[in-house]
Amino acid sequence: MANSNLASAKNAKNDEFYTQYHDIEKEINAYLDFNPKVFKDKTILMPCDDPEWSNFTKFFAQNFERFGLKKLISTSYAPDSKNYKSHYQPTLFEVNDPQFDEYKTVKNGKIFTLTRDKSGDGKIDVNDLEWTYLKGDGDFKSEEIKKLRDKADIIITNPPFSLFRQFLSWVLEADKQLVLIGSMNAITYKEVFQLLKENRIWLGNGFQAGNAFFATPNAKEYADGVYNSETGLVKFRNCCWYTSIDHGRRHQPMPLMTMEDNLKFSKHKDIKGIGYKTYDNYKAIEVPFTDAIPSDYDGVMGVPISFLDKYSPEQFEIVGSDTDVKEGKLPHLVNPKWTGKIDRGYIEGNRIYGRILIKHKKAVK
Repeated sequence: MANSNLASAKNAKNDEFYTQYHDIEKEINAYLDFNPKVFKDKTILMPCDDPEWSNFTKFFAQNFERFGLKKLISTSYAPDSKNYKSHYQPTLFEVNDPQFDEYKTVKNGKIFTLTRDKSGDGKIDVNDLEWTYLKGDGDFKSEEIKKLRDKADIIITNPPFSLFRQFLSWVLEADKQLVLIGSMNAITYKEVFQLLKENRIWLGNGFQAGNAFFATPNAKEYADGVYNSETGLVKFRNCCWYTSIDHGRRHQPMPLMTMEDNLKFSKHKDIKGIGYKTYDNYKAIEVPFTDAIPSDYDGVMGVPISFLDKYSPEQFEIVGSDTDVKEGKLPHLVNPKWTGKIDRGYIEGNRIYGRILIKHKKAVK
């Protein structure tokens, strides 16, 4: 249900999902625990739909001094430029400001910046945010926002799901560090998977129990089944954090059982008493559950994409994916006796779901 609702939101181009404050705090604290100075003297850019509603802006503004930030920049996209049209009402914060402009409030984006103690209360926080209208609509692809990107050190935001691939490329073409929220399915995009394989980006600390809750306008129109009318939040289980900032959980090896012990004690009926099957079309074993990876197997294994949530680069090598095999990038893995279609893994004629192909860096005997 969540996946279909996410698709509906993307088709409507109404994919403005506002992240919860505590989810941001949990994720960012994982980076700080690993390196307390990770944000020191950094300029952070957050291209988001509306800084007035964005918890990213509030969180980093409130922690500006604690993190030792140099500058915080947050931008919005003009209401009239959005594909999905809805009733727009400017906030009292904007309307009561002397620079309020009835034309610009719908035609132009806004930029919020934080660098100094504007209020004079002896601290730098959310009350010191300064804002003005952008010259354009705030589209991240515009030259105006590109210039902000080029001067920033880190890009942090929850980009529109429908534009995730474009947005990720936009960040990386400027060689910036990133913390982004996206669909778990983005792992299967060729360009995203290649970045994960090369350890240029990786999955972040993650949402609590894998559940992401977002506030979003007009949710009732397409979020039946995942929208909670009491909290006003939409629930998705297929969202994750993509980042290039290190965190400790990434270096924690998974505790695993040997192949023999999995055969005897695995909680999965597909493994216990049965063992592991070899694909018909390429030389690797099928491991349908991440926690069933045998610790002592030194060959190639096909695992679900959710494996990346537990992936430690010290423990495993990512060999490739089923798509790589299909495209002829891993010819040494192709079974020479296979005469059928080279596609996702096959076992006894049944095609397996998309798989990541991995090996132990050093199998534990």
